[in-house]
Amino acid sequence: MGNETKQPIWTKNFISIFLSNFFIFTAFYGLLTSLPIYVVDELHRSEVDAGLIVTIFLLSAIVVRPFSGKLLDDYGKKRMLMVSLILFTICSFLYLWVQQYPLLLALRFFQGIWFSIATTATGAIAADLVPHKRRGEGLGYFVMSTNLAVVFGPIVSLSLIQATSFTVLFLILAILITAGVIFTATSKFNIEQPDQNRVKKRLQLSDLIDKRAFPVAFIGSLVAFVYSSVLSFLSIYAKELNLLDAASFFFVVFAVVMLIARPFSGKLFDKKGPHIVMYPAFALFLIGMIILSMANSTFTLLLSGAFIGLGYGTVVPSLQTLAIQSTDRNRSGHATATFFTLFDTGIAIGSYLLGLVAAELGYGHLYFYAAIFMVVVIVMYKFVLHRKSSPAIKELKESN
Repeated sequence: MGNETKQPIWTKNFISIFLSNFFIFTAFYGLLTSLPIYVVDELHRSEVDAGLIVTIFLLSAIVVRPFSGKLLDDYGKKRMLMVSLILFTICSFLYLWVQQYPLLLALRFFQGIWFSIATTATGAIAADLVPHKRRGEGLGYFVMSTNLAVVFGPIVSLSLIQATSFTVLFLILAILITAGVIFTATSKFNIEQPDQNRVKKRLQLSDLIDKRAFPVAFIGSLVAFVYSSVLSFLSIYAKELNLLDAASFFFVVFAVVMLIARPFSGKLFDKKGPHIVMYPAFALFLIGMIILSMANSTFTLLLSGAFIGLGYGTVVPSLQTLAIQSTDRNRSGHATATFFTLFDTGIAIGSYLLGLVAAELGYGHLYFYAAIFMVVVIVMYKFVLHRKSSPAIKELKESN
């Protein structure tokens, strides 16, 4: 047992999947930040059309995500990752030539399909690569690849737009995602391969949603609902407060505190169980939202970023680990797909509904009510997961 605990996390293969995921999400967040500006400034369309460019991508990802687990099972995780990455990369290069809005919408929908499959595959492969008894720590490190991209993608895209042109931006992002393809292609992931002799069954509900991962994924969707207010409206809120310059540093602070906290919270999760990590993290997220609702200076805005980074940045990888822990080891793909299906749905619904709240009450009130909603999330976590019968908790105790 002692030796197993000391099995390394940062193997060559883990670093490869970490970098592949980082480049996928850098391209995703880079385009998410820049395309609405491109639609309004270059294609001369409305703000509604700019929003639809974001929504259509998320819509295709949500629709396809439940099928991803079965695709990984039937055709193999690395093979599906390679196929989806190559097609995602081709889509990234097509932005250089697509200049009509209807074609751009179609391209976003098509790219969303491959983004969904690729990110399900990277999450499932990472879960298979990390040592079983260090999953909390290992998957926490893996999720940092996404959180770093949250900062890196927008910084790259906004800097390039100001310095050069959209053409250069699209080319750079396509080159970055090509690097992700290279890292994946040169790796030999030591993971279970699909059984070629297995009889392919008709599509069942269990192929789309993992029943045992669903309760954890549901909590994840509630967290995503709250976080969508930060993701979608922070820049507009900061502009209202005349703090737009500080807004770009919000996610930098977010990433820095998360990077500092991640090793400790991951190890604590594995050694002491999830609850000792989850409740303080929920509380930090809640405090961060309250501070954000009252922000009136650069200091308070960045302070809220630190609290949200500590809270949200700990909650999400912990929930993703719990989702994977809650089911059989060979269903890591299904558990990952289930988690992200509900998580993406939470982001999409939150972006729309909370936008209506903000239009009616203002952004300060929006963030205060989002903080109040976090109390509901904590109660739901207590009710759904903090039980001896919870599969995720039982599995975690047995592995320890």
